[in-house]
Amino acid sequence: MGKKLRKFNRATHRDLGYFFVAMTLIYALSGIAINHINDWNPSYTLQTKVYEQKADVTSGFGKEEAKMLLKDIGIKNPYRKHYFPRNSNVCRVFVKNGIITVNTQTGVISSEITKRRVLFHSMNWLHYNPNTIWKWISDIFAVALILLAISGMFILKGKNGLKWRGTILIIAGLLLPLIFLFFYY
Repeated sequence: MGKKLRKFNRATHRDLGYFFVAMTLIYALSGIAINHINDWNPSYTLQTKVYEQKADVTSGFGKEEAKMLLKDIGIKNPYRKHYFPRNSNVCRVFVKNGIITVNTQTGVISSEITKRRVLFHSMNWLHYNPNTIWKWISDIFAVALILLAISGMFILKGKNGLKWRGTILIIAGLLLPLIFLFFYY
């Protein structure tokens, strides 16, 4: 590789790396989160609480009583609806991003409220390509990753480059997915 081409390769690799550092972090972190979706919810947290005060939800419990209950226990999420499931001793009050359950026999009140994880929710949203514009942006990023991988192979020369160390590491990196495919595909 000529001196001018090597200089152009280094500059391209450097500039693409700097330009796409945010996208690399977004896709890497959200990728890790999505890989572990069975272990935790990367987009939301679930906050559960059992209240000390009791509620009397007998006959005549309607929309206004449900709103008053929410106010009494300090739930600010807007009321959606409520209902009494058949053959059950509970009343369920639905609010934005949550549910309040009242045991009609004991009066015990519990809540489950979901909240967005600030960083992960937005990164995961981007990771799932939310619209056509972002799809094209992520395609450009994918092409940039290809260019980064190829240009990175030619940054160093000599024994630390493709003549020895680089080739060994490329082969090792190639073997990893091939071995996994062989055993699990």
